[in-house]
Amino acid sequence: MKSTQLLIALTISAIAMAAASAPADAAKRGKYKEMAVSDGGAVKGKVSFEGALPSDAVENILITKNPDVCGKGEREVVWVDVKDGALRGAFVFLDKIKTGKKWAKPELGIYLVNQKGCRFTPWAQVVRPGPIVIRNSDAGVLHNINARELIGVEKGRVVKKTLFNFGQPDPGDIKDKIKPRRSSYIGINCEAHNFMFGFIMAPTHPYAVVVGEDGSFSIDNIPPGKYTLKAWHPRYGVKKTKITVAAKGVLESNFAFSEAK
Repeated sequence: MKSTQLLIALTISAIAMAAASAPADAAKRGKYKEMAVSDGGAVKGKVSFEGALPSDAVENILITKNPDVCGKGEREVVWVDVKDGALRGAFVFLDKIKTGKKWAKPELGIYLVNQKGCRFTPWAQVVRPGPIVIRNSDAGVLHNINARELIGVEKGRVVKKTLFNFGQPDPGDIKDKIKPRRSSYIGINCEAHNFMFGFIMAPTHPYAVVVGEDGSFSIDNIPPGKYTLKAWHPRYGVKKTKITVAAKGVLESNFAFSEAK
């Protein structure tokens, strides 16, 4: 009897310790409930860049493999992509929204990372956590995609946790899953080509977008209420602002990033 009670006590203690040590971010991700939104509002705006570009906004990396497909000379990797003041390659999203519109089907019917011409296409995209297709469109080229969950982005202390890492020597598709546990921010790179990079957001909800070529964004069908709107740029981290969305209203909110700390 005493041994049974001791076993129960140890089990309860172990469960309590596990709960206490569980990542706080994991609880924050939570579950999202889809519902019909009849009186939803919208938020739109623009993400811009202020001031002078950093000297390393563009990095030129020597191409040493597969020049017949990847190109010869150097590959220009644009880390800070600014045109006419617009900061491209940024994401805008609502934080911690628990209920709202349904996820739309992906434009291609699947979430896809395409490796073509030794580039990841698209450079930045939002995906629903779950299945994703990794395509090698480069015949005769070995690619090796590495997808990493970026933990601690908003605290400025990033830890990278591998989601998947595999070689893809032949053209065609491989299916895998984007299933982050603690963070929606994901970086991808090719282990075989040191100039191939990209970024993904995999939030628990569909209220996230990549800004357009002019830095603009629009998020619609938002249930009326108060929210935190955030913008993420892979180099500059996250900015946030409080917004109130009115029923069938359209709110404007803008973000500005700069090299200044």
